[in-house]
Amino acid sequence: MSDEHTDPEVEEALEEAAPVEQTEGSGEEEMPRVVLTRRRAVGFGVFVLTVVAFFYFVLPKLSGVGTTVHRIERGDGWWIAIGVALELLSFAGYVMLFRAVFIRGHGRIGWPESYEITMAGLAATRLFAAAGAGGVALTAWALRRSGMEPRIVACRMVAFMVLLYVVFAGSLLLDGIGLGTGLFPGGGSFAITYLPAIVALLLLAVAGAVAALPDDVERRIERRASGSGRLAHWLARAVTVPALAASGVRTAIDLVRSRNGGLLGAIAWWGFDISVVWAMFHAYGHPPPFTVIWMAYFVGQFGNLLPLPGGLGGVEGAMIGAFAAFGVDFNLSVLAVLSYRGISFWLPTVPGAIAYFQLRRTVARWRLEEGRQGAGELHPGTVGTAGAVGAR
Repeated sequence: MSDEHTDPEVEEALEEAAPVEQTEGSGEEEMPRVVLTRRRAVGFGVFVLTVVAFFYFVLPKLSGVGTTVHRIERGDGWWIAIGVALELLSFAGYVMLFRAVFIRGHGRIGWPESYEITMAGLAATRLFAAAGAGGVALTAWALRRSGMEPRIVACRMVAFMVLLYVVFAGSLLLDGIGLGTGLFPGGGSFAITYLPAIVALLLLAVAGAVAALPDDVERRIERRASGSGRLAHWLARAVTVPALAASGVRTAIDLVRSRNGGLLGAIAWWGFDISVVWAMFHAYGHPPPFTVIWMAYFVGQFGNLLPLPGGLGGVEGAMIGAFAAFGVDFNLSVLAVLSYRGISFWLPTVPGAIAYFQLRRTVARWRLEEGRQGAGELHPGTVGTAGAVGAR
């Protein structure tokens, strides 16, 4: 794979692009954590309550649906249960993709550890407004503590995100063209069909251009940006980004060429999550064509770009607006989207928080194992280590 056979200059760039936080004076990397002050906890609680109150109480009154909350309570329990099951399958797909990208052969990270890392990362992504950076930092930290080299972690993390969002962009492109041309049922204006497809095409073109960057791109940029002073220093650090991105994209391409079945987890992650929206429409009425749900879902995901915890409020508003653009009944859309978000946003929160503390224990166990191995190397009488010590 390209992540393990990169140019030495690229390897150095990857290491610089993945800084390791260490505890002061210990040399050990600290677990990423959020400093939860009383003010921050109260602020987060007020924000969540405000968003929930708006969508469940204010919005229904503004739209003339005074009984929306009661209608949510009267949703078809079987379809809601199906939605929960679909969401669990979506999480399973995420774990599959994680293992396909990061886990090669035997190592410390088995299925239980994979579950802990992914669920803890998902919970961090859902709860804190950092555009997913909290989940990425937590995942990278756990992988480095397992013994994986920082440069490999950085490269595979880029590949992981590329594989996820190629499905995202490809869906917008395919569905947008299909709806715009009438090939898929649902119709829709230029703004809700062709425009998202154009955006997706540009994103895919950027990814292709990054993959085409030469292996020595960093050296070439550094040569042009050579000099002294603060500007040259910042340019020198900035040139590590193209090298990292190019290596990650090429790694993703190599993984696809390897036909690893675990990569289908990217499709499962998105596909089953979209199906939860479809199930929620069934719970309260008749759903629009699946191609409409498909497009409205991905347009709604742009709400995650807002600086809100897990896109809470932004995703709901964008998704409901997208359904309105397709002419879907507004009241039904509100019920389906709010129920979907109730499942997708809150379902991983509790198990994710539990997984966070499980992961701390797992890493502590790894550290203990490393300590025992180090102690064995320091004592010549230990079985299997005397020869190695004597050879020094």
